[in-house]
Amino acid sequence: MMQNVHLAPETDEDDLYSGYNDYNPICDIEELENDAAFQQAVRTSHGRRPPITAKIPSTAVTRPIATGYGSKTSLASSIGRPMTGAIQDGVTRPMTAVRAAGFIKAGLRGSAFDPLGQSRGPAPPLEVKKKDSPEEKIKQLEKEVNELVEESCIANSCGDLKLALEKAKDAGRKERVLVRQREQATTPENINLDLTYSVLFNLASQYSVNEMYAEALNTYQVIVKNKMFSNAGILKMNMGNIYLKQRNYSKAIKFYRMALDQVPSVNKQMRIKIMQNIGVTFIQAGQYSDAINSYEHIMSMAPNLKAGYNLTICYFAVGDREKMKKAFQKLIAVPLEIDEDKYISPSDDPHTNLVTEAIKNDHLRQMERERKAMAEKYIMTSAKLIAPVIETSFAAGYDWCVEVVKASQYVELANDLEINKAVTYLRQRDYNQAVEILKMLEKKDSRVKSAAATNLSALYYMGKDFAQASSYADIAVNSDRYNPAALTNKGNTVFANGDYEKAAEFYKEALRNDSSCTEALYNIGLTYEKLNRLDEALDCFLKLHAILRNSAEVLYQIANIYELMENLSQAIEWLMQVVSVVPTNPQVLAKLGELYDREGDKSQAFQYYYESYRYFPCNIEVVEWLGAYYIDTQFWEKAIQYFERASLIQPTQVKWQLMVASCFRRSGKCLRFLVRLCTDLGLKDAQEYARKLKRLEKMKEVREQRIKSGRDGSGGSRGKREGSASSDSGQNCSASSKGERLSAKLRTLPGTNEPYESSSNKEIDASYVDPLGPQVERPKTAAKKRIDEDDFADEELGDDLLPE
Repeated sequence: MMQNVHLAPETDEDDLYSGYNDYNPICDIEELENDAAFQQAVRTSHGRRPPITAKIPSTAVTRPIATGYGSKTSLASSIGRPMTGAIQDGVTRPMTAVRAAGFIKAGLRGSAFDPLGQSRGPAPPLEVKKKDSPEEKIKQLEKEVNELVEESCIANSCGDLKLALEKAKDAGRKERVLVRQREQATTPENINLDLTYSVLFNLASQYSVNEMYAEALNTYQVIVKNKMFSNAGILKMNMGNIYLKQRNYSKAIKFYRMALDQVPSVNKQMRIKIMQNIGVTFIQAGQYSDAINSYEHIMSMAPNLKAGYNLTICYFAVGDREKMKKAFQKLIAVPLEIDEDKYISPSDDPHTNLVTEAIKNDHLRQMERERKAMAEKYIMTSAKLIAPVIETSFAAGYDWCVEVVKASQYVELANDLEINKAVTYLRQRDYNQAVEILKMLEKKDSRVKSAAATNLSALYYMGKDFAQASSYADIAVNSDRYNPAALTNKGNTVFANGDYEKAAEFYKEALRNDSSCTEALYNIGLTYEKLNRLDEALDCFLKLHAILRNSAEVLYQIANIYELMENLSQAIEWLMQVVSVVPTNPQVLAKLGELYDREGDKSQAFQYYYESYRYFPCNIEVVEWLGAYYIDTQFWEKAIQYFERASLIQPTQVKWQLMVASCFRRSGKCLRFLVRLCTDLGLKDAQEYARKLKRLEKMKEVREQRIKSGRDGSGGSRGKREGSASSDSGQNCSASSKGERLSAKLRTLPGTNEPYESSSNKEIDASYVDPLGPQVERPKTAAKKRIDEDDFADEELGDDLLPE
């Protein structure tokens, strides 16, 4: 081992490296193999004898000992080695510990070799810790607090906000107990500040998500004001967020700026985020100039998509065209920092291809796709927002945006802007320009061609040109077989031709390509309804209802399916949900009235029919039902106004005029109008109609007196005599008094030029009795018989004209 070591000569006393090769002679093992005594001790029990003392002269063969200067001294054998503590050449050998080698201080002859101490027996059991000790109680309480905080966070992530808040409160209570126990057991310096901070912060967060903003602000104040918590000032940003939710914009900006002062300049990302919050607060407060300052600073320091998009909106709000263009260009120039080339395998190496396939759909790739989709959304929205205002016309504005986009990294968005331009023409009812742009886009790549053909198919479908719609739907499907909109349009054209089975196949294929295509799911429900497969149609609409919870169209279709199944109660229940979404839709209200009428609930039917009439008084079916309802309840004056409305809606229908006349006759006003008309025209029939009117009025008076006497009298013979006496006195009235009453009645009628107004509303109550009705028993006189026959003829006429 030492043969390659060159020692320094003895004369060189100033050698800096001298002495490094010196070692203890005991460690020299080169000559042990040649040492006969050592080998004999190893082979026999000679080495187990008690060691000799230093006074016994050594008989071992001496061997030289190398020194640092190249000289060697003799080394005694294992028998003649100096003992521990022996003095050799005036130097005391140090004491060494040999217990680890299995020896003891007073070793006995013949003792067994036991280096692990197994002869001493098993180790004594560990000392049991006392659970009642303060330290153990504190540790257990800390563990419980940590578990409660973790359970609160887990409940929050699962959406159970109430449970999360309860766990956070429990953690806060136990943490306060823990602090008191620590103060009693140890010094206050040993309090776990990290645990206290986490408990308070979690409690404030749970208060905030449960919209208990006052409690959240108080908890945040406790953290911020405690000087023992380092970097707690950053939580003022959370307090600013709460004030922003409360629409207290001034305080939100104040706390955002205080948090900004707490963040060091080296933490650039956090400062940018706080400044973005300040800009959003200024926008919501309507202070666009201040928001512009914030976003301009962000775009100069660290440009990002959200800041560029908000800056464009702010310039749009203030109406600065040139600044809008500059902001849009800044938004376009924001780098995406996405390397698309790494997802393309450059060689045929199997290992490289395998790695490329593995990273094509990993989490990083998904994040990059989301970032790119967000960038495209911001750019498209900004372009659609500023295009109509940055130039003299929206077409010129779109052209400018398209040119800017073509010169950027978002070249593929230029075609989408062209499609949006065509859609804008559609909104302005300029179909020719829209069709021209879309036909130009047909010559582009397959994706753009499919989108343009899809829009053209929809245009021709809405124009009832089903042949052209089907042709462009085929082009769209052939360009992109996985385009659900194209497949849906193709299904619509087949549906219009009556081939419902084939239409259902196209809708199913669209759903296989995109399960979230609600249009295809809605249309396939209609297709099943046409095929009378009501159960499948109901399943489709119920699935769609799970996606679109407040869609009035879906709710109405579900109610319609239940109506076709003759389940009227379920149909009414779903229609009530439609009314909760669109409470002023007259068709839905009329449908509810119809269903209640079919169930026999006339009062509910009248309520919904009347509500439908209030919102849309031109529905002839509703008007007819209301008129018939008032005829059934014998409120003739009320029925007249609805039949007059029906005659205005359908002036060529004679039956409405006849119904009005029938109502007038039933209400007793027909003779009054005849008297008035004949008198105005100077006809001889006026006296005859006046005589009949007088007779009817007399009969009405008699009937009213009879009813009154029946209510007020005792019901005995005296009541009958008084009734007969009153009737006799009524029959013996003088001709002059009759003439005065007739003239008074005629004076109360409206003039020839005055519009008709029903003046009998006060008479139609519970005590009103129709003078021609059969409610009161009358003596069968010849005159009465003639009146009953006339009444019967009128009833037959009315039955023919009333709706079924």
